[in-house]
Amino acid sequence: MRRPALVLMLALGCAVGPEYRRPEVEVPPSFRGAEGAVTPEASLADQDWTRVFPDPTLDALLREAVAYNQDVQIAAARIEEAGAQLGIARADQWPTVNVGIAAGRERLPAAPPLISPITTNVLQATGSLSWELDFWGKYRRASEAARAEFLAAEWNHRAVITTLVSEVASGYYQLQELDLELQISQRTLGSREESLDLTRLQERQGAVSILDVRQAEQLVYNARQAIIDVERRREQQENLLSLLLGRNPGTIARGCPLTEESHEAVVPAGVPSSLLERRPDIQFQEAQLMAANARIGVARAAYFPSISLTASGGAQSSALAGLFKGPAAAWSFIGSLTQPIFEGGKLRSGVRLAEAQKKEQLVTYQQTIRRAFRDVSDALVAYRSDRESREQQELLATSASEALALSEQLYRGGAASYLEVLDASTRTFAAEIGLAQAQLNELLAVVQLYTALGGGWQAAASG
Repeated sequence: MRRPALVLMLALGCAVGPEYRRPEVEVPPSFRGAEGAVTPEASLADQDWTRVFPDPTLDALLREAVAYNQDVQIAAARIEEAGAQLGIARADQWPTVNVGIAAGRERLPAAPPLISPITTNVLQATGSLSWELDFWGKYRRASEAARAEFLAAEWNHRAVITTLVSEVASGYYQLQELDLELQISQRTLGSREESLDLTRLQERQGAVSILDVRQAEQLVYNARQAIIDVERRREQQENLLSLLLGRNPGTIARGCPLTEESHEAVVPAGVPSSLLERRPDIQFQEAQLMAANARIGVARAAYFPSISLTASGGAQSSALAGLFKGPAAAWSFIGSLTQPIFEGGKLRSGVRLAEAQKKEQLVTYQQTIRRAFRDVSDALVAYRSDRESREQQELLATSASEALALSEQLYRGGAASYLEVLDASTRTFAAEIGLAQAQLNELLAVVQLYTALGGGWQAAASG
């Protein structure tokens, strides 16, 4: 065998440790709760957020959040860190070469047989090469683990974007719902103040008692208190969205009102198997599993001998012209093999640790998949339920409004007491607020389903 071929064989060698294979996962044929909404060839998560959330103002806020949110920037920096770690791991597979040059003067004191001190120039050039052959694949497995960690950092970045898209969209809809609550409260306050003025006039004319006035005042005070509370929550919601956008607290732009926000009546969920490829948290956990699998090989390689090659050379002369001549040169080449003999069980414990960490990552990976299936099922059930609830709440609000108008008419005709008006007004106000919340819940269910299916990061990645 030729010497270069021998060196190549020693360099390549074999890689100990298990090869990674994706674990078998039990995937259901369809998502629970997706009856009548399953479209195998499509999924809501395959759509960009511009289609799922067609409000142009929300689209602008989402793009701003992806660009300036600090959590996204931290996740991006971790990708750079993982890339640098990968470069360090790869470098261990290559030789280390160093060169050095030194120059100076030295003086030798006078001493027999020297009669007088001698001053000379000293010129020195050295070079060294060291290489630990990766015969057992220790460094290749370490690079494999580093590549998996780099991949995990990329998927973590996408997971952060997915969460951010969900939080911004949900926060925006909640802010719109508070705007609607404020409109309802202000409209109700205006109506109640008019009713209070009329009741006071009737009381001065002796048509009603002071009790009716006090009851009318209660309705006004209740509406004013509701406005104060909504304004507080609305400003706090703007502060929350400002943080998500990477801003200081301030106002947030609005687009179309909550009642005009559109979404698909039937949302396609797709097939469960595609969830394994689309959800960033699942891909992140699988990358972590790949890294843990590779570290078993690193731990097992420590059992085997370490084979190193070291070469050095140099020259020393008092004159630059003679620095590289034969008599001034020196060199050495050394090959070494180091085999662990006794280490108190450290290597065995290292392998057991790596294997236990892989088991933990495997269970975490499987648990993440189960949770993903549950998230989708919960979101589908919530969307169906919230849609039906909103329809019923619309009927309730309409009925309560008609009852209020009728009670006011009867009161003015003397056929009903103001207590009935009070009760009808309270019920109508609660029904209208409930309708606003039901409309919000339906939109939040769309956001929840979009996130559970793994949507949101694709638009940011393509942009």
